[in-house]
Amino acid sequence: MKTRILEPTAENIREAGRALSEGKLVAFPTETVYGLGADAFNEDAVKAVYAAKGRPSDNPMIVHISDVKQLEMLASSPNNDVYELAGRLWPGPLTMIVKKVEGIPDATTGGLDTVGVRMPSDEIARALIDAAGCPVAAPSANISGRPSPTMAQHVIDDMSGRIDYIIKGADCRVGIESTVVDMTGDTPVILRPGIVTREQISEILSKDVEIDPAVLRKSLTDESFVPKAPGMKYRHYAPEADMIVFSGRRDSVEEQIRRVKKENEDRGLKVGVILFDDNDSEEAARKFFAELRRMDAEKVQLILAGALSGNDEVGFAVMNRMLKSAGYNVQNV
Repeated sequence: MKTRILEPTAENIREAGRALSEGKLVAFPTETVYGLGADAFNEDAVKAVYAAKGRPSDNPMIVHISDVKQLEMLASSPNNDVYELAGRLWPGPLTMIVKKVEGIPDATTGGLDTVGVRMPSDEIARALIDAAGCPVAAPSANISGRPSPTMAQHVIDDMSGRIDYIIKGADCRVGIESTVVDMTGDTPVILRPGIVTREQISEILSKDVEIDPAVLRKSLTDESFVPKAPGMKYRHYAPEADMIVFSGRRDSVEEQIRRVKKENEDRGLKVGVILFDDNDSEEAARKFFAELRRMDAEKVQLILAGALSGNDEVGFAVMNRMLKSAGYNVQNV
C-alpha cells in the first residue's frame, strides 16, 4: 500500500475526510498524540486499524468527535455529569466512557457495552472529523506496544505502507494520551491518568472521583483482565531497548544511574538516560515518548530512567507510562 503524506491544507483535509467516509485509514495530529482514524461505524475500517497496528481486538478504541451534539450519536442517555465535564473540559484531552447506543460495532468498543468519547482541541483533528461527516475511532498511530507518536515522523516511521493517509501537523503539545474517566456509574472513575486531573474533575462536579485499582497494578500478568479503556491491559509504550526505572531520593537516583551507565558502557552497551526535572511534570509529559523514540532511532540498548515523585497528578500520569514502558522493571535506591 502506498501512503499519501499530506500537509494540513484545507483541501487536503477535505480529501482525507472523504477517504475516512469511504472506509480508508487516516493518521492525524491531536494535542495528545497522533491518532489513526477510521469511521467509527464502519466495522471493516475499524478492523483494518487493528490490523495496521497489530492491536489486540479486546483493546477498545476512543471515538473522536468535533461537536458535543455528536455525543448523542454514540452515548445512550449520558447523565448531567457528562455534559458538565464536556462543557468545561471539551475540546481537550479528556475521554469519557459512556453507555453506547446500538449500532456501534463491537470492533470499535472491544466488545464492551460502553464507548470512550472525546473531542480533541487540535484544530486539524476537528476539521478532519467535520470533513469525514462521522465520528472517528482513533487509537494512537503507532505499531501496537511501541512508544506513542508525538511527531509526524514517528507516524511515518511506523505506518508508512500500512495506511492510506498521514496528515502532518505540529508536534503534540500535551505528549501523553488523554485522561480516561468512566462516567457510567454514580461516581466517576479514572481508568487512565492524564493531563486532566482527578482534582479538576472532582472540583467541576463537586463530588469524589475514584481511581480504578487497575491503574495502580504493578504487572501485566493477568490475562483474564478485561480492559475498559486503552492502555489498561497490554504492555504499552515499549522502546526497543531494555529499560530500568530508578526510584528514590533524587541524589541517590542520579548517583545510581551514573554507576549503572558506566558499568554497562564498559561492557560495550549503548546507554541512554531519561532524567526529567521533578518540578516540571508537564514538560516530562510532552517529551517522554519523543525521548523513547529518539533512543530507538539511535539504537540505544539500555535506558536508565529516573522516576518522577508522582506527588502531582501529571507526574503520576507520566509515571504510569514510564512504568509500562519499562515493563515494571523498577529498582528502589
